[in-house]
Amino acid sequence: MLLFVLAYLGGVLTLLSPCILPVLPFVFARADRPFLRSGLPLLLGMALMFAVVASLAAVGSHWVVQANQVGRWIALVVMALFALALLWPALADRLLSPLQRLGARLGTVADSAADAGRGGVMTSLLLGVATGLLWAPCAGPILGLILTGAALQGANAGTSGLLLAYALGAATALGLAVWVGGRVFAALKRRLGTSEWIRRGLGAAALLAVVAIAMGWDTGLLTRASTPSTTRLEQGLLDRWHTPASGAGPAMMMAADPGAGAALPVEGALPSLAGATAWLNGPPLEAATLRGKVVLVDFWTYSCINCLRTLPYVRQWAGRYRDHGLVVIGVHAPEFAFERDRDNVERAVKELGITYPVAIDNDYAIWRGFDNHYWPAHYFIDAQGRIRAHHFGEGDYANSEQIIRQLLREAGNPLPGEAPTMMGGAQEGVALQADMDNLRSPETYIGHARAEHFASPGGQKPGQVADYRAPTSLQLNQWALAGRWKVEGEDAQLQQRGGRIVFRFHARDLHLVLAPRDPAHPVRFRVRIDGKAPGADAGGDVSASGEGVVDENRLYQLIRQHGDVQERSFEIEFQDPDVRAYAFTFG
Repeated sequence: MLLFVLAYLGGVLTLLSPCILPVLPFVFARADRPFLRSGLPLLLGMALMFAVVASLAAVGSHWVVQANQVGRWIALVVMALFALALLWPALADRLLSPLQRLGARLGTVADSAADAGRGGVMTSLLLGVATGLLWAPCAGPILGLILTGAALQGANAGTSGLLLAYALGAATALGLAVWVGGRVFAALKRRLGTSEWIRRGLGAAALLAVVAIAMGWDTGLLTRASTPSTTRLEQGLLDRWHTPASGAGPAMMMAADPGAGAALPVEGALPSLAGATAWLNGPPLEAATLRGKVVLVDFWTYSCINCLRTLPYVRQWAGRYRDHGLVVIGVHAPEFAFERDRDNVERAVKELGITYPVAIDNDYAIWRGFDNHYWPAHYFIDAQGRIRAHHFGEGDYANSEQIIRQLLREAGNPLPGEAPTMMGGAQEGVALQADMDNLRSPETYIGHARAEHFASPGGQKPGQVADYRAPTSLQLNQWALAGRWKVEGEDAQLQQRGGRIVFRFHARDLHLVLAPRDPAHPVRFRVRIDGKAPGADAGGDVSASGEGVVDENRLYQLIRQHGDVQERSFEIEFQDPDVRAYAFTFG
């Protein structure tokens, strides 16, 4: 219930964001009509359509994206006709065909019906549905949390309900604005007698909004303008009130939870492991067969930098306590489509030196059984099959090992002496722990479903092949594309050689999840930092001159600063086409 309240409050906060501006002309165009018969149906239609479209689009199906694009163009036509009806109702009635005339007269019929006391409710609802297709709110922390959950768990009742709560919050804020605006318009009519000019002014504003949305001007300008507006407020709400609950969105965790105390409570029973689509490094395991063993379940995915930094410790625990009653199970729950490929997972398991059993959880059956929401996530199960502790994110490794030892002692198993100082094995490359004191850049997704801080003029054009250009300068944590790209829900796909991605960041390490479209054709790239070859600051997948090759679907370490960590400008240029870029991570 708390997450629904947070979703609603996040929607209310959209009124403070410039991202709401493109739909305001359509909403205010009916502000002078009775609210219950005109404004309220419009806002409800808008909220319902946004919830439906966002629920389906979050699943990531290609046909949904295409259908949404068609729906947006239909909505633009309807709204353009509505605007023309406001500007020249008589001219529209005479010149348009019968089908077009029906759309053009949506506004005038509803207005005359309201004047006669008959309502116009259905017309307003239809206009609200069209507005919902055009509305693209900024993906702040709260909406990002909901959309990520929908992407992994599907368009179920929980995620759809959260999206509807978010949309209703926005509708509430807009309703207040319409209520105030209606009184302003009424006062202007009474005092100035300019109702016809007000109508035409609103029609012109609505028509300009249609043009802006059709040309993509709204997403370019408003995304940059809106980024700092509500993020801090939304993050404050999440930090203050949010605790993981069913339906909450998953996330890659970098900060550890507080360590468990000496007394370990019972948090529940070990869920079934039967939902795995495949098992690596051994036969399938089940909860019943693990009785008598202490079990550590590690949720991870192989392109998650936070997971990669915890793996040396998990491997060390598996080796140190294997003969003392500990069973470590890795549950590989994919985030990106290429992580569902068994061959990719098998290769990663081998390269990472993982020898304990790994369940491939492509259907998120085990994930849902644990009601998990994070990568990485560790669950500690005692010999009676009860979950006694959990830990989300990196860090606090010594305390996690003490939990393992405590559960082994409870089971009566001998221990190999006092726990040594945790080193996690040889830490180098991506496994080196993050420099948290200098980490000021967040994980940033490139696909349009969860993209934030995008700065290319015109914004992203989902599902379309388009030419992008990078601005001359970027603010901290802004990024941009340059060249010919096709931006899908979870990635951007380069269409011709010479494409670039630029990012203004502040962190010791910069990583980018990349994949060649065809593994048989590697993609060459060149990296620059502040316009120069990285030299000593080159990451593990880049030469000092900045050269590298994308030959696998994985995370690539591109920058590791060895001197003072400071704000820098990063650029990667691809010398071949057909690369897919997914997400930046930092450390």
